[in-house]
Amino acid sequence: MKNIAIALTATLALAPASHVLAQAGCSSDGAARPVVLFERFINADCADCWTDPATPAPSGGTRTVALDWIVPGASGDDAPLSAAATRDGLIRLADLGRQPPKNTDMHILEVGVPPAGTVRVASGPPFNEYLGTSISWQPPGKGAKARGPWHYHLLLVEAIPAGTEGSKVARNIVRNMLQGTWDVAVPPSTTKRVVFTEPRPMRIPESAKPERLFMVGWVQDAQGQTVAVAQSVCR
Repeated sequence: MKNIAIALTATLALAPASHVLAQAGCSSDGAARPVVLFERFINADCADCWTDPATPAPSGGTRTVALDWIVPGASGDDAPLSAAATRDGLIRLADLGRQPPKNTDMHILEVGVPPAGTVRVASGPPFNEYLGTSISWQPPGKGAKARGPWHYHLLLVEAIPAGTEGSKVARNIVRNMLQGTWDVAVPPSTTKRVVFTEPRPMRIPESAKPERLFMVGWVQDAQGQTVAVAQSVCR
């Protein structure tokens, strides 16, 4: 029964005009398309890094996606920030060709303007510690030009308002991440637009508050260039 319910929430996450999604879910439909990824990395051992009021903050409003990755520290489960630490942060640093920071690190990435294609992210309502989530991608062009490979990242993110949880600045903690590749044979002569879709249930960490969760996703081309980003809005 639990697996059936998870599948249902994933289905809800896929429906762009779903009445249920509009009432209880989140999607990037109608939201501004971000053109900047602003990423902060914090070592879980560095409690002062979390409370620092001088933490760099992004500008650009809805055109910038801010993310906070808390990476495991040398103290393991005894680290001050271990409850929110995830190995996904280490994977992201490796993708960027960077080493884990002793304290903090920052990375700013500008995305192509206008985005070369359309990426959509969505999630359904929480159910038994899971969210049904999805990411879809309509690449530019048709036929063989659209086939890829395209690499996607789908993130479950928790918004932490400034002045809460000990942080002086607003943060968006990455709680879970999915990665994958779309590379499906597309007939060169096709005249239809190609759309790739990946629905997945994602586990909500025990320390996260479901009402503060949203989705972020982006797509990279075969050269590793980030070509489009999306951020969901919960209505």
